[in-house]
Amino acid sequence: ALPIFTALGGYGMSVVTALTAQNTREVLGVCEIPAEFVGLQFDAVASAIGIDAAKTGMLVNVPIIEMVSRKIRQYRIEKVIVDPVLAATTGTALLADEARDVLLKELFPLAWVVTPNIPEAESLTGLHIESVKDMEEAARAIGKFGPRYVVVKGGHLADASDEAVDVLFDGVGCRRFSGPRLMAKQVHGTGCVFSAAVATFLAAGGDVISAVARAKEYLTAAIRNAQPSGAGFIPGQSFFPSPREKTG
Repeated sequence: ALPIFTALGGYGMSVVTALTAQNTREVLGVCEIPAEFVGLQFDAVASAIGIDAAKTGMLVNVPIIEMVSRKIRQYRIEKVIVDPVLAATTGTALLADEARDVLLKELFPLAWVVTPNIPEAESLTGLHIESVKDMEEAARAIGKFGPRYVVVKGGHLADASDEAVDVLFDGVGCRRFSGPRLMAKQVHGTGCVFSAAVATFLAAGGDVISAVARAKEYLTAAIRNAQPSGAGFIPGQSFFPSPREKTG
């Protein structure tokens, strides 16, 4: 996410929850950071610099989810974007099974926006998604856990057409965002790029609808221009820069 913050004119700071041994083909191993140290990193960032918007990614386990939730409340961070990372593109699990209920109960109510892809939305809701209408149903179901907005991303839709459709639920109704489906490139990290872009645009003062629309446009252009780096999937963090906008 940090290169995306920089590319879009933000100043990104990190709280590391786990170390991974991975390349463009696979995740070889995961080393979890103790929750107490995650909390210290959060204190270091939030107390000295401040946070206009925050996004979460790989949260690994129950203690880390509880710590991150506690710190979000402590520092009263309003614009929280939760990317519910459950597994890597290659299929490796990145969140313990027992942590999913805690994610829904502890962190989702604190979220401004939650951004699951279709497999994540299916896992979180128990629904089977085969259409855009199913995506809307899943978004509404996730919305019951408390986030203000839910974006279900349609890149994994099985009956894919020439368009990739994302669905935004605002607590009342659904809005659809369409863009060209780029099938030629196998890119990983797109969910992180999308949520990082949403966070940056919100930090700059944008509203959720415009932030989601701009993030989708940026991601589409980035995928189109992504260049391979080694064997395996094209890494999402190699995406191209965008005109700078001052954000914090």
